[in-house]
Amino acid sequence: MTAAFVVHPIARVESSLRDRADAPRQGDEGAPDAWVVFDESVRAALADITAGDELILITWFDRADRAVQAVHPRGDMSRPATGVFSTRSPDRPNPLGLHRVTVLAVDDLRIHVNNLEALNGTPVIDVKPVLGDIHER
Repeated sequence: MTAAFVVHPIARVESSLRDRADAPRQGDEGAPDAWVVFDESVRAALADITAGDELILITWFDRADRAVQAVHPRGDMSRPATGVFSTRSPDRPNPLGLHRVTVLAVDDLRIHVNNLEALNGTPVIDVKPVLGDIHER
């Protein structure tokens, strides 16, 4: 069942968050505004992103421990160990991060977003719009 996937970063996070210990567990728990700086190769893909858009950023937690399979939720040792697939822990076999953000501004290949708990330098591997109700699509 071993299949290799090649994923290329399309952007990097520029954030005041430099250390995991300083990062909130979720974006809505005090994460700072941050910039996402995209590669020139994806310029056309950014054409329709505007301030006010809600996006899901998919990141690769490059500093995660990929060997971890169970954690105490939210680092609380009084809680029983739980399989990482039932948690949002960044430590996991394939450390993808999902971040719901709102675009505050667009400046060429840079988008300014809120509520991004990813560390400075974190690779971004995809961007998806937040979908509204089916009649809004």
